[in-house]
Amino acid sequence: MMSECQSFAPVAAADSRLLILGSMPGVRSLQLQQYYGHPQNRFWPLLALLLGYEKVPDAYAEKKQMLLDNRIALWDVLGYCQREGSLDSDITGEQPNDLVGFLEKHPQIHTICCNGGKAAAAFKKYTKQVDLQGITFHCLPSTSPANARWRLPMLLEAWKIINTCR
Repeated sequence: MMSECQSFAPVAAADSRLLILGSMPGVRSLQLQQYYGHPQNRFWPLLALLLGYEKVPDAYAEKKQMLLDNRIALWDVLGYCQREGSLDSDITGEQPNDLVGFLEKHPQIHTICCNGGKAAAAFKKYTKQVDLQGITFHCLPSTSPANARWRLPMLLEAWKIINTCR
């Protein structure tokens, strides 16, 4: 059954320098109203390891604070779509978030990292007419459990770029 999906507000602070963009939260994340809420998604364990935390914070507010404390913002490229299930390949009727407005409000962001190919393709599609001079862009492998061939050590290696960009 096709569901209407709407993304969450961005997680950002005035001093955020790096923006991580997903495509659209999956079913479990939408149910919980939390970015990367599916217990098998490697996003939070990966970021905790990369940022030097001993363990992933338990509370969602603490997870978001972990990002903010490290000058990392988090949002989705898409603000709305229709989708059956959680797979990016099933997204239809997509509408972007106001990425240009976000970047104008956060001029200190100098690096954008997309969590997966769909997020990267959508970002490029919806910002192709925008001057992104001075912003470095990285397409990183998805932390989704659907991307099972990328084990955590491989993700760590690919995602370590964020530590040089904050």
